[in-house]
Amino acid sequence: MQEFDPRQPASRNLALTPKLLAGAAGLAVVAFGCKLALANVKTDPPPPDPAVIAALEHEAFSQAEIQPGFTRPENVAVKIQPGETFEAAVRRAGVSSDEARQAVRTLGEAMDTVHIKAGMAFDAAIAHPRGERGPARLIGLSLRTGPATAVTLSRTFDGALRLREMEEEVREEETVAKGQIDGSLYESAARLGATPTVTASVAKMFAHKLDFQRDIQPGDSFTLIFDRKITESGRTIETGEVEYAEVKGVKFYRFERRDGDVEYFDENGKNVRGFLLRTPVDGARMTSRFGMRRHPILGYTRMHQGIDFGAGMGTPVVAAGDGVVVEARRWGGYGNWVRVRHTGGWETGYAHLSRFGKGIRAGQRVKQGQVIAYVGSTGASTGPHLHYEIWKGGKRVNPVGAKVPQGTVLAGAELAAFKAEKARIDRLVGAETGATTLAMADGAKDVTLRR
Repeated sequence: MQEFDPRQPASRNLALTPKLLAGAAGLAVVAFGCKLALANVKTDPPPPDPAVIAALEHEAFSQAEIQPGFTRPENVAVKIQPGETFEAAVRRAGVSSDEARQAVRTLGEAMDTVHIKAGMAFDAAIAHPRGERGPARLIGLSLRTGPATAVTLSRTFDGALRLREMEEEVREEETVAKGQIDGSLYESAARLGATPTVTASVAKMFAHKLDFQRDIQPGDSFTLIFDRKITESGRTIETGEVEYAEVKGVKFYRFERRDGDVEYFDENGKNVRGFLLRTPVDGARMTSRFGMRRHPILGYTRMHQGIDFGAGMGTPVVAAGDGVVVEARRWGGYGNWVRVRHTGGWETGYAHLSRFGKGIRAGQRVKQGQVIAYVGSTGASTGPHLHYEIWKGGKRVNPVGAKVPQGTVLAGAELAAFKAEKARIDRLVGAETGATTLAMADGAKDVTLRR
């Protein structure tokens, strides 16, 4: 466990320190010294530093005193287990029942300590008696109670536990996040403040252009622009629509059309939505191609009239394009089967499904990207996967390389309005002046914020 030093004051933003450390006798001298040092400064104190705010939220109990006869406190991370009480979780950190009961009783003044959920996490500062005899002592405890709120306990010089409630200011920002793929796009974007909702939107946006399993490599660059609500310490608590996304040099811009529909377009005003998605199931890999193959169950060679995607049981399957469901039924060796009719004589088929999506039946109109079923292993199948087919004029065609129609292209007044919005976004992407660059926790990426 990491050594915990309760005497270490915050290293920056000393103008803020005296107010926050009032009541902690061990730091009173430091606070008084800060006042003397700043007595002759004429300028207004700087705004709270995000790093200091984060330290106050998560380690405010570090202001507690070292207790006589005890070692320096150590930081212990605890997660409440299913069926466990708050008091039992505090005891599991290594302290006595009396100490745990006292801590929970004090915390009860600021929060509900009875109706808690499994998975709730907190940090405890635990000091052991010198000589390792006797129970450990709870020196402090820090718990986040909401996206922008936290409560902390810290033990004062006289042995009492002091309760503090903290609340950060939440503000709205337009975020320009630039980075490189390190792991998956989800992981890389999350380090820049993007939520899974934002990244899912981006993945869906690029679904007909890029295969995220095969086309994306470590080190590939990406840029995202999205609105978000963040705390002073940089924690994202809510995100809005993606305004711009660029992956491997492919760029898409958000644009609201005259009829009120919001769609994404490339640099030339061409709709991001292709007629059909390349992959109708997220995170899947192609396991079998179109063409002659030896059937894994029948044992002889015959035509495989679609492509297979390996995916886990229950993975959502989405409609590859706008259309009408013409079949949602059991169909021989295909098992549970859905067929969707699109415009221009095009159809798509989805087989071996575990179940159909909510409301999916013959005659139901669906939109591109809408969940229509879930991956399964029904019919003649050796394991969970999606068998996907494309039909043109009643005949099956190879989904890989099929020359399907392209999306719409803006023109006239809409194209002019789009170009104006594109110019604004391009300025955000390329601008350096007036931007605030925040170093993220891993120090590997940058996030540009604009109010």
